[in-house]
Amino acid sequence: MIIYIHGFASSGFGSKPQKFKEYFEDEIMTLSLPTIPNLAIDTLEQIIEAFLSKEEDVFLVGSSLGGFYALFLANKYDLKAVLINPAINPWGSLDRYDGVDFVTNFYDNSRFEFTKGHIKSLKNYEVDFLKNPQNFITLLQEEDEVLDFSEAALKLEDTELIIEEGGTHSFDGIERYFRKINSFFYN
Repeated sequence: MIIYIHGFASSGFGSKPQKFKEYFEDEIMTLSLPTIPNLAIDTLEQIIEAFLSKEEDVFLVGSSLGGFYALFLANKYDLKAVLINPAINPWGSLDRYDGVDFVTNFYDNSRFEFTKGHIKSLKNYEVDFLKNPQNFITLLQEEDEVLDFSEAALKLEDTELIIEEGGTHSFDGIERYFRKINSFFYN
């Protein structure tokens, strides 16, 4: 089973996870996760452990903050993962929300609280050492308007690293990589 992990203030119903769902059909879960990092990680751990207890293969695809979560979880459980414009230090990139009363979800415009404590809790999931860099493909686009791609390129240089000129934070043309992702997971 592939678990798609969306980014901050996003949803499992956004356009990118739906493209994945169209291609991978019943082989992928596109969840909408809690906005509180500890709850999101706990939810993902429970799902991963449930599949693993049934001796089913689990693969992760994570975008932005979801890439950060996927990095942590794949490293913890020794899983293969594809990281799409992943956040490397989200406690730094999300600090702009410190002091904001409510954050608006990009998918459905719902609003949620994201506190300094939530930002600080992300440090608990930092990966300092990759156990198996060959378990990762990292997809980056240089014109990511939200995150500095070079931070991920440096931190994840030992993974299969694909850096494209141009693009956006959403990763323009992600569907071009679906066959490669499928082959990486299932071969």
